[in-house]
Amino acid sequence: MISYNSMNNNLNQRERGSECITIGRLAPDFIALSTQGYVRLSDYRGKWVLLVSEPMAFKPVGTTELIKATEFYPQLLERNAIIIALTTDNIYSNLAWIYDIYQKTGITIPFPVIADSNLSISEQYGMLNPDRLYGETVRDAFIINPYGRIRSIITLPSSCGRNFQELLRILDSLQVTEQYNLETPADWQPGGPVLVPPPTTYDELINRLNTADNYGIQCPFWYLCYTDLLGSNPYVSPQPEGSAGSLKL
Repeated sequence: MISYNSMNNNLNQRERGSECITIGRLAPDFIALSTQGYVRLSDYRGKWVLLVSEPMAFKPVGTTELIKATEFYPQLLERNAIIIALTTDNIYSNLAWIYDIYQKTGITIPFPVIADSNLSISEQYGMLNPDRLYGETVRDAFIINPYGRIRSIITLPSSCGRNFQELLRILDSLQVTEQYNLETPADWQPGGPVLVPPPTTYDELINRLNTADNYGIQCPFWYLCYTDLLGSNPYVSPQPEGSAGSLKL
């Protein structure tokens, strides 16, 4: 068990020397022991990574999450994405946890579960729950793009389980943005209309409104224009790899 004094020392070090984790920042690299051996984040460049924290092993909410994540894992693989889970327990607790899930349900957890018992990764990513005396994390999910940049941060209290369908929807939205430089509206679902970024000059504004019908886009406001990913127009042309327009920072 992590002592209160030890955790306070770790927190003071984090407050003095750590940068704030934000969307767009290069995800801090790490190497850690997991239930599938050592994992280095940078080894997954070229893939989307969902880094998810579980407060501790053998927690009821976390157990349902590992089971649900396994159910969704094939859909993530289809999207060139993987999951890395993390707890603040030691490797033996994590191994016993996933083995207990297997014994009770027959489900094998297909992704690594990191043992962050010294809190080093939790500190780097700002996961530690300040309301707890011991080393327990909040329920964080970081979506990291193939270039190693953080593209989404979702934080929930430890008492609230994640919606993996929503995580999948967010991943789909991010991939639309990175591939086409398009945006997604409220309640968007894959296959639905997407949004063209607003014009930034008056000439572009007028040109877009004058040519909207030609390109099959609908503009209820000059700054709000819908298009269809299945259409054939310049707004849905794949962006060159690494170009500024593709938002691959």
